Amino acid sequence: MLASRSFRPAAQLSRQVRRYASDSSSSGSSNALLYSAIGVGALGGGYWYLNSGKAPAAVTQKVNEAAAKAGVEEKKVFLGGDQGFIKLPLDKVEEINHNTKKFRFKFEDEEAVSGLHIASALLTKVKKEGAEKPTVKPYTPTSDEGTKGYLDLIIKKYPGGAMSEHIHSLKPGDTLEIKGPIPKYPWSTNKHNHIALLAGGTGITPMWQLVRAIFNNPDDKTKVTLVFGNVTQEDILLKKEFDDLASKYPQQFRAFYVLDKPPEGWKGGKGFITKDLLKEVIPGPKEENVKVFVCGPPGLVKTISGEKKSPAEQGELTGHLKELGYDDSQVYKF
Repeated sequence: MLASRSFRPAAQLSRQVRRYASDSSSSGSSNALLYSAIGVGALGGGYWYLNSGKAPAAVTQKVNEAAAKAGVEEKKVFLGGDQGFIKLPLDKVEEINHNTKKFRFKFEDEEAVSGLHIASALLTKVKKEGAEKPTVKPYTPTSDEGTKGYLDLIIKKYPGGAMSEHIHSLKPGDTLEIKGPIPKYPWSTNKHNHIALLAGGTGITPMWQLVRAIFNNPDDKTKVTLVFGNVTQEDILLKKEFDDLASKYPQQFRAFYVLDKPPEGWKGGKGFITKDLLKEVIPGPKEENVKVFVCGPPGLVKTISGEKKSPAEQGELTGHLKELGYDDSQVYKF
């Protein structure tokens, strides 16, 4: 049985989570150069985008320069520049569970990549008939940043959620207005020794973006612990992908699942993500170079780390993480 599929007694859990091996394979210096440049470029972008709507040409230039140095073919980038919102046609829809679907949107140029970097998101926009202002909402694609010709969004439909209801109403051939990238947390190879990803519901998507960057790069030895809370077992998005990583990289990746309404025989966590659970399974605040990322429904974020003040401001650190001794520099709220 995969370690990620069950919780063990507290003492055993602590030993498991902290016994990652420090030796792992490998080469890939070109990848390291490319990932490092992406991280530096994202740092320069900041949150200018939310206000100006102009994409960071410097980021794209930095990535292409790094690609050239690494011997990687320069890629056509679909998003970016000064084009503002553009309309992307919906190609197909895949049902994931009772309220969540995966939507694939096509690019005009089938050879182009999205232009998103790690970590970044995109904005979606819709103005419903009779509405005074358009609804604008950020999402993090779940497709790889190097994927050509399309991007995927996993969207949960929330009752009364203007954007999620709109996207769920779309049919192949319909369009969605998007723009990006919106820089979030600038990642670079081995930036932290160990990261903890605390997520709820569709808050898993930016975590998956970080995880992809780490495990697609053989030079990145960052240890990763995921704690993922959901209502039911069928709500656990990307579980197969995370379980595959736990099986392939048992000394570098661990995933723990918590359900509010677990099925009979469930061997994972029950209830909510508690302070006691975090104390046992994630790296402690006194460990060297640790970073904790938080994303999910407002109630979960408020309980774990305190609310985010605005898209550009993290807000005061409170909640479980503050009580456990972490400081503001060790926590990032998506």
